[in-house]
Amino acid sequence: MKLFKSAAITAVLVLITSVLMAPTQAQAHGVSMFPGSRTFLCWQDGLRENGQIQPYNPACAAAVNQSGATPLYNWFAVLRSDGAGRTSGFIPDGQICSGGTGGPYDFTAYNAVRSDWPLTHLTSGASIQMRHSNWAQHPGKFDYYVTKNGWNPNAPLKWSDLELFGSVTNPPASGGPGGLNYYYWNAQLPSGKSGRHIIFTHWIRSDSSENFYSCSDVTFDGGNGQVTGVGPGGSTPDPGQTGTPTPPPPGACTATWKATSTGWAGHFQGEVTVKNTGSSAINGWTVKWTYANGEGFDGSPWNGVLTGQPPNVTVKNATYNGQLAANASTTFGFNATGSVPTTAPTLTCTSP
Repeated sequence: MKLFKSAAITAVLVLITSVLMAPTQAQAHGVSMFPGSRTFLCWQDGLRENGQIQPYNPACAAAVNQSGATPLYNWFAVLRSDGAGRTSGFIPDGQICSGGTGGPYDFTAYNAVRSDWPLTHLTSGASIQMRHSNWAQHPGKFDYYVTKNGWNPNAPLKWSDLELFGSVTNPPASGGPGGLNYYYWNAQLPSGKSGRHIIFTHWIRSDSSENFYSCSDVTFDGGNGQVTGVGPGGSTPDPGQTGTPTPPPPGACTATWKATSTGWAGHFQGEVTVKNTGSSAINGWTVKWTYANGEGFDGSPWNGVLTGQPPNVTVKNATYNGQLAANASTTFGFNATGSVPTTAPTLTCTSP
């Protein structure tokens, strides 16, 4: 069994390696994951199964052409070690999304004035759960701003374009540091907003001068968090400039089951591939199936969390593989007891 469980360790190391390929000088990180920041959604857009970053989105591709892929491998590191809560007068207008130029990586390409950044669709006045990466956990306060009505989306973002609409101190976290865990809190979106805007989040550590910065491109068009402009075929015209489109269908997923090893009596090893077949990113998935002949599990699955026991099996995503861009896929595996089913069970996959 140890031989097969080592596959789980290998799979996790591949994921971690894909995120940590860049230099390790910055150890404290975090940007907005919902609404997704430019760096987070461009990382989702470009990350391929082999660990390379090759963006589909044209704005993300232009940023990589300008500064390389290293900033996206460090999508969580838009920071200034000397921020100390400062905003206007510290970070120049036009450099707000990169936190200026004094951070460990060059994020200046993510200040670009473009209408084709990945876009999150929201409803003005609605309550949403904001999520902010806790790649490294620290106490502190989150201030979140939105662009004022009448701001010019075709000009560099200025501090005078932003208005504060909420703050939270030391919110709870979905899990420990690292991976795709996050701080979360409920926020009331401002009313009277329509079309394209930017939500800017400023994380101010209370135990050091280090600060973190996030620009999230959104459109207030009656959406419920759908993301467009991520993945193959995902780029859409800017709804804030071309009218209110019909939001694309939300993320959907499929699950495919197979036996990967059958070499010993009364046991087998299986693998399930989960694929996002929708037109927008998904944030979590659940796979269910029913065993008919007494099959069970020998230990816990890897890359998935068993929440429903046989014969009615339910496996949910792990903390690090629940977010899948359009057309992206992931796998989870397991050691099983019993004989390999002569007919593969029918799997269902759902996403929030």
